[in-house]
Amino acid sequence: MTHLNPETRTKLMIVSTATLTTVLFKRGFKNVYLHGPQRMNPGPNMVGEAYTLRYIPAREDLDGLDSFADRTNPQRKGVEECPVGAVFAVDSRGDARAASAGGILVTRLMARGCAGIVTDGGFRDAPEISALKMPAYHHRPSAPTNLIQHHAVAINDPIACGGVSIFPGDILVGDNEGVVCIPAHLADEITDEALEMTIFEDFVLEMVQNGASTFGLYPPTDPETMDRFSSWRRKNNR
Repeated sequence: MTHLNPETRTKLMIVSTATLTTVLFKRGFKNVYLHGPQRMNPGPNMVGEAYTLRYIPAREDLDGLDSFADRTNPQRKGVEECPVGAVFAVDSRGDARAASAGGILVTRLMARGCAGIVTDGGFRDAPEISALKMPAYHHRPSAPTNLIQHHAVAINDPIACGGVSIFPGDILVGDNEGVVCIPAHLADEITDEALEMTIFEDFVLEMVQNGASTFGLYPPTDPETMDRFSSWRRKNNR
């Protein structure tokens, strides 16, 4: 797994998924926003390298409760091996009829220093997970055990989650709106551009709040806009 530059991680904590989707779109990436997963516990951004778990449909001769005793069970093994600072990303095929994980496993990930968890399925123990400090995203609550619908088949393989291709080590960024996947090799440059865009949009928002028209301001087609932005930036130490 590639490791995220610490400076890039810090910058991604203050940019929005909306801004990231625009910056990625400029480079031709249209399918980067995970559709379905919603944040359970609003708070600071989630930023980390993707560490993945892939489910396929359950099969009755394989998925009994005794399978949890097997230390090679990919779900349990993945929880115990997910690196510090990584985001545990679960491919549940968009199926929330049974849980992708529950409160105990999510709490274990938090205790191990993981940056968050996201699934396009559902979590059981949703009220307890919602009270945790670690960011968590799912489609909807789902009380039944994962074994009813899901067979854990692989960890740290490429997956699909929320309709997006996620490769191990890709950078997952979540805010209170949703989750975006940044290809790992583009993380630094995407982040720098997104941070610059964030600063400019903060300036634009302040101007609009003070009564300015968006014409010539956003986008900055009026040559004076960038001069005003430079002055604003110096004044605000941005």
